[in-house]
Amino acid sequence: MTSSSFYWAMRLLPAPVRTDMFALYGFCRAVDDIADGPGSVEARAARLAVVRAAIATFFATGQALSPELTPFAATITRHGLPRAEIDCLLDGMERDILAPMVAPSLAELQLYCRQVAGTVGLMAVRILGRFDADSFALLTAEALQLTNILRDLDEDAANGRLYLPAEILDQAGIEVAGPLAVLSHPRRVQACQALARLAHQRFDQAQAELARIGRHRLWPAATMLATYRALLNRLGRHGWRRAHPQPRLPAAAKLWIALRTAMVGP
Repeated sequence: MTSSSFYWAMRLLPAPVRTDMFALYGFCRAVDDIADGPGSVEARAARLAVVRAAIATFFATGQALSPELTPFAATITRHGLPRAEIDCLLDGMERDILAPMVAPSLAELQLYCRQVAGTVGLMAVRILGRFDADSFALLTAEALQLTNILRDLDEDAANGRLYLPAEILDQAGIEVAGPLAVLSHPRRVQACQALARLAHQRFDQAQAELARIGRHRLWPAATMLATYRALLNRLGRHGWRRAHPQPRLPAAAKLWIALRTAMVGP
């Protein structure tokens, strides 16, 4: 976990808030591991259904009956995290299990980003004590998720997934013929550049929204914003080449961004 951008953004928080943020992170990792883990489609879908039923039981009775939920339950109660957002996250995980995306429409991709990233952003800003930052959270989450997509293209393709939108592939002159074929296409770079432009647009919009609402209590989210924008720039400097491993920010760079952002304001 110490290599993750999340770790460095959260490490400097006061202990109670840090505990709740790591609980949110742990729950998200747990359900993501179900979606991307070993086992048949049916087995993974069944495991996710157990978690979904445990969420329903928890909101009805206060009892946390699954190991994925137990560490997160107190955080839900403490911050009044909405069940609708947790269910939305599970919808995104279920989509990855049952119908892996291959060249979705841009609208489908944005819905997916809302499910697997926007939900997390909305819950995170509530844990941070801001209930007026939903637009900032959603813009930041989409920017981060688009960056993750560009970083993980090869890994996703190996699992039969391709999140590059159909409209972008069409504009680049790439006919969809399976994820691996698309990534071997000589115009792959143009498609990546187009999605990167959309990600940069979301970064700009998130930064403008942060300036409008103020940074109070939101510096960890501002750290994530700065860290992922630096990663997106790094990917672009590598020319979107197929690389093993993919370019990633060094831990020292992540720590410096976290410290620099924390020193700017509360």
